[in-house]
Amino acid sequence: MNALRLFLLVVLSSVGFCVYAQPDCAPNGEQSFICGATNPEDLVLVPDTSSIISSGMADGTGFYLIDTQTGTLSTLGFGAQHDAAMFPGCTQPPSPDTLNTHGLDILATGQGRARLHVVGHGGREAIEVFDVAVTDRQPVLTWIGCVQMPEGLAANSVAAFADGALVATVLFMPGMSFADAIVERRNTGAVFEWAPGQSGFTLVEGSELPANNGIEVAADGSEIYVASSGLQTIVAFSHSNPARQLRSTRPLPFTPDNVHLGPDGRLYTAGMANDVPECGGSPGAQHDLAVLAACPRGTIAVAIDPATMQDTIVVQTPAIPEFSNATMVLPLANEAWIGTFSGNRIARVPLAPGIE
Repeated sequence: MNALRLFLLVVLSSVGFCVYAQPDCAPNGEQSFICGATNPEDLVLVPDTSSIISSGMADGTGFYLIDTQTGTLSTLGFGAQHDAAMFPGCTQPPSPDTLNTHGLDILATGQGRARLHVVGHGGREAIEVFDVAVTDRQPVLTWIGCVQMPEGLAANSVAAFADGALVATVLFMPGMSFADAIVERRNTGAVFEWAPGQSGFTLVEGSELPANNGIEVAADGSEIYVASSGLQTIVAFSHSNPARQLRSTRPLPFTPDNVHLGPDGRLYTAGMANDVPECGGSPGAQHDLAVLAACPRGTIAVAIDPATMQDTIVVQTPAIPEFSNATMVLPLANEAWIGTFSGNRIARVPLAPGIE
């Protein structure tokens, strides 16, 4: 295939210059907001920049770009240049008309470059992979390929190893439900792994948990960390197949969602407070996601030492009508940036004293 055919530069949508106005975006107590996003479920900091990329969990939403210095939010489009050697089985980029972005992972690949891994829904169920080039103006995304999920499965979160291998969680296998995970504490999901050269994802045996949600990998690649929303824990697994459960956090006082390594080497996770009498108490048989989303719950976020799985609360907010349904926490310059699975804004909250 010649260079012209390899260079499939398709401008799927103009790179984000549409900056959103933010009416009714006033702070509430210590919480301030970046408004105008649709379900900004996960956030990642572009390495060596002050820019955050946010997902948007709704069909056709794609990505948002947040300038953390000015507090402005804009849409972020992407081009395409297929990497046929790395992703021979996925030749066409996702359509911006249907792309629904969920969990994110970003990995520095060199000076001024990174690779963004995205749980994509909409037109197909796949992990979409983008090259990120840092320019003087803003990050530029270029789609380079994807790995499609096994038939009938939808990913929730993704993490990448240094060699390009990927692990993704499936929250619910076919026939499993929210009640199975939250009420019955049955194993409803699992971890799947793909390595370059493989045709698709493979089940990691032994990784099954009640509602496998967020996922992260150790810096040296030796371990995998998985959030179980059903058990309300973060579980450390060996990076092997079958996987071995190595250790776990205590049951947390919230439903952990996404989990990411912070700049201090600790794992950061966040979610909705459990014990909220006004919302029917802890998630149980009386709840589904729609019911949970409709009643404001405060946010709790923790930092976890991956060696001991001991946690420290770094954010705890009261329930407010403006923001609920927390999914993750990104520590940045003494602030916590918090995403949501159902809402129109990103929250900014001071980190607990002593947390950077």
